[in-house]
Amino acid sequence: MSIIGYPLRQHSTACKRYVQTLDLKDSPDLIKQYRYYHSRQGIWPEILQGIKDSGILEMEIFLLGTRLVMIVELAADAEWDEVMQRMGNVPRQAEWEDFVAQFQKAAAGAASQEKWQPMERIFHVYEE
Repeated sequence: MSIIGYPLRQHSTACKRYVQTLDLKDSPDLIKQYRYYHSRQGIWPEILQGIKDSGILEMEIFLLGTRLVMIVELAADAEWDEVMQRMGNVPRQAEWEDFVAQFQKAAAGAASQEKWQPMERIFHVYEE
């Protein structure tokens, strides 16, 4: 398996990045289904639109085994809690959270911000 590099999108505004993690249930069939429901063909249109309408500039989810890592970019002046509250109120969001809970190691009825746990950045290199 070769390592894939993913292009970075340039935003028209200063951004901040959030990184979170969540584990899936250890079932190849459930993981296959989870992947499908996060593909262009499987994602519910209301969820995709809700992500965009909430103020999220970019969202990515990566998978290794059962471990998910989500990267979210917001405008620098956006507040995480406000964006998550807006996203939680979009049509079908609660239904989506209940639906994807069957794949996740998370409490039944938990909202997205209760399932996904923030990761701490412990190393950072940048060019000046």
